Amino acid sequence: MKHEDFNVKEHGFVGHLAGPDKKCDRAVIIMGGEQSLLPGIKFAERFADYGIIGLSVSLFGAEGLPDSPNQIPVDMFVHALDYLKNRMNIQHISIYGQSMGSIFAVLAAQYIGGFENLIMVSPTHVPFEGTLKDKKTMTGRSVATWKGQDIPFVTADFSKVRAARYQKHPEAKRKVTGMWVAYHEAYDDTDRVNSARLHVEKSNARILLIAGDEDEAWPAEYSVREIEKNLKALGYKKDVKVIVYPHGSHLNGLMPNREREKKLYRMIPLIGFMYKTFGRYRKENMSYIKKSEKEIIEWINS
Repeated sequence: MKHEDFNVKEHGFVGHLAGPDKKCDRAVIIMGGEQSLLPGIKFAERFADYGIIGLSVSLFGAEGLPDSPNQIPVDMFVHALDYLKNRMNIQHISIYGQSMGSIFAVLAAQYIGGFENLIMVSPTHVPFEGTLKDKKTMTGRSVATWKGQDIPFVTADFSKVRAARYQKHPEAKRKVTGMWVAYHEAYDDTDRVNSARLHVEKSNARILLIAGDEDEAWPAEYSVREIEKNLKALGYKKDVKVIVYPHGSHLNGLMPNREREKKLYRMIPLIGFMYKTFGRYRKENMSYIKKSEKEIIEWINS
């Protein structure tokens, strides 16, 4: 397996590339993280296992990047895409985002373009207000920028809730986190949502949407349905596939290689237990990880 690292000073972005030893004509840009329990390079390597070049682009927490999810420049994806297209001569490029990464996957596809496939796992349909390193203090600025300007965003008010505490909610069929409640209430601000809505249709890509119907972190199924409804209303011409797993948690999508990353893979159920749905339906959710990986790889290769 081939590896390459990138930094802002030399390349315009921070990233980690993993590719198969043999020549290939497909690549995927992954929303990565420098401070994640599941490092972006491990996702890049998992794509490489399938003969696809994986380029994990870090969003924050590295030299030259914001130190928290706040005013992250979408412009850096111009350099990542250019490297794959013009330096590596890859013509079939997809973009992949899980959870908050889904925002940046769409924004890169929306503002830059050039992607064959847009894959969103446990997504949202709007950008949010940025936060400081404590992940609690709101900044009053967007989580993302384009050419130095804030991208329209929605504010989720965490001052009224305890983000990790579970509670009942009249519009949820199970207990959800305070974070879920804050995002749900943010979606009720129709005017703000309409002005901040991610324009998935501008991606001009084939679109794969994956969510669990009992996501306790935020209402991912609601976002998937909103995106699907909007694309249908606009008469979107490219392929769109929606997968919603029954009793599915927030934690699904492609994961690191199980055999090569045994220690890391054992952490997945532990991470999952932070989510009550995952713990309650552990067998089902572990199977969804495998199923969604198969769906993602087939979607890219088709």
